[in-house]
Amino acid sequence: MGVELLTERHASQIAGVLGCYDRMLIFGTLPGICYAGGMTSFLYARQVRIFDYPKFAEPFRERIRENAERMAKEAGIEIEFIRTRSVRKEDRAQELLAKRGGRPGLVCILSAMEPCSTYKPWHNKQTGKTYLVPNDGKCLHYYFYFVDEELGLCHVRVPTWLPCRLQICLNGHNWLAGRLRQSGIEYRMADNAFTHIGDWQKAQAISDSWEAKRIHERLDEWARLCCPIYADFASGYHWSVNQCEYATDVVFRRQADLQAIYGNLTRTAFIPSSRTTSRRFWARSSLRSSRARWATVLISASKGRGSNTPWGRFRSNCTTNSASFYGSKLRSTIRPFSSTTAR
Repeated sequence: MGVELLTERHASQIAGVLGCYDRMLIFGTLPGICYAGGMTSFLYARQVRIFDYPKFAEPFRERIRENAERMAKEAGIEIEFIRTRSVRKEDRAQELLAKRGGRPGLVCILSAMEPCSTYKPWHNKQTGKTYLVPNDGKCLHYYFYFVDEELGLCHVRVPTWLPCRLQICLNGHNWLAGRLRQSGIEYRMADNAFTHIGDWQKAQAISDSWEAKRIHERLDEWARLCCPIYADFASGYHWSVNQCEYATDVVFRRQADLQAIYGNLTRTAFIPSSRTTSRRFWARSSLRSSRARWATVLISASKGRGSNTPWGRFRSNCTTNSASFYGSKLRSTIRPFSSTTAR
């Protein structure tokens, strides 16, 4: 006898099921200077002394700042400096978006002093050679939040110090919401979760039509707009997927139906799948701290949502998968790959 799926057992209670790409984190690197050896060769080819590297990098920092200030002036906004780590930039952007409205364009520019990867000059006394070596630094970063006509709310993170590795974050649910509007399909959302869709099957068909190559032009356009100095080093950025999440949402007709089974779901998630796994699990020296971390995730998430909608989440300590519920919706999230070359 086969295993009965949750969607089969509770079919009469379920309004719809939707699989969709969720959060995506994409890195952009300049191929010729994204490693110490490449930047060293770049400096030698232009007859720049290795120990003059900081002086060489300063004008590029100023150009990035001037570009951010120009963009802010043209959009009629001010760059907001985030002084403490307790302020979530995403939340701040959502606040400004609520006041501004969802029309396409630049929403805000936030800035913050954050760690960055860079290089430092080094002279090897044994070989007599001078070159750059990797180093950890700290510099001003700009966060450009956009509402894209196709992809919805996205942001581009730009460091002001070379080698200027970009970070772009977008969400597949925002893209799907835009496609549903274009198709005239009614929907409702809570946060980035669909709680109602007029036609679940058509929505799934649209979600399945996602193609990664379609966003390449957007990525290149954002790089040109937010970090124009790239043209001094390469013809364009190389894009790679650092993180990608795929969410399966199971939407129940009534919130009470999901709440009735959610306790069993969470308890099952904490039970090891075999006797061998169980022995290894209970023998781990970090068991106590691991269980504490899991409990913290559940409790803090439920209390920190800031709304009347019941919400909770649990995450496996051994994998990057997680499950959560938003009122009457159950979500399973997986990260199918990480650090995968996209172009």
